[in-house]
Amino acid sequence: MASKAAAGLASAPQRAPDAYTEIYPLTGWAGLKVRELWQYRELLLFLTWREIKVRYKQTAIGAGWALIQPLFTMLIFTLFFGRLAKMPSEGVPYSVFSLTALVPWIFFANGMTLSSNSLVGNANLIGKVYFPRLLIPISSIFSGFVDFILAFVLLCLFCVYEGVGVHATILWLPLFLLLATVACLGVGLWFSALNVEYRDVRYIIPFLTQIWLFATPVVYPGSLLRGPWRTLYGLNPMVGVVEGFRWAVLGTARPEGGMLAASAVMALIILISGAFYFRRMEQGFADIV
Repeated sequence: MASKAAAGLASAPQRAPDAYTEIYPLTGWAGLKVRELWQYRELLLFLTWREIKVRYKQTAIGAGWALIQPLFTMLIFTLFFGRLAKMPSEGVPYSVFSLTALVPWIFFANGMTLSSNSLVGNANLIGKVYFPRLLIPISSIFSGFVDFILAFVLLCLFCVYEGVGVHATILWLPLFLLLATVACLGVGLWFSALNVEYRDVRYIIPFLTQIWLFATPVVYPGSLLRGPWRTLYGLNPMVGVVEGFRWAVLGTARPEGGMLAASAVMALIILISGAFYFRRMEQGFADIV
């Protein structure tokens, strides 16, 4: 009887163990794992939509803040730099001249601020479940596209009001928006990772934003700089973005190729180095944040 039972057990199909996934902490300089980001694309959309809803939750004006910020900043710049300082505006009304630069600049500045604080603001989420941490600062920046679209509509209305026509160069605008996104994402990855370990970053960002604003041709034309200084000036990625936006929207002087190349290369360097540094520091986020 015992031998028959043993034979029956031997012939019975064995049940496979339940599938499971083991997660190990990253060590050293980990790869970027771009394929993993693509696998979590639905989560990226969810986090982006959540950022948009949280930003305007319990606000009286809501998305109107996306119009108020560039509008009132433009009015102040027009009064002090356009009327009082008589700043040149390359043959177009100064209001449109400054607003065209403010639209990509505010997208960059807000994205840098939001992404730098994104990991600290999502500390509970990081400590509970695994997902690529890169999605958090990326979603913070992607949520800014809604504000950018609203601000760009405002810019188009001002162009119509000031009698500035549409030029064929506007077809190049998506490339300069891509350059602004790359620069913003690169800086955001650096500061978001640094902010986990050094909370001084939240005090540095407003100060850096003010300096970066005046190091970018927002209130003045980049043509004021001549010769090789323009290429060196182009190492600021936002120089190529702002000059490109003005050329694409207003039809002003075409940006020099060397300056645009310097801005694009610097933006890629910041993005790639920031992504690798973020991955390097990611192994300790859950313990520190």
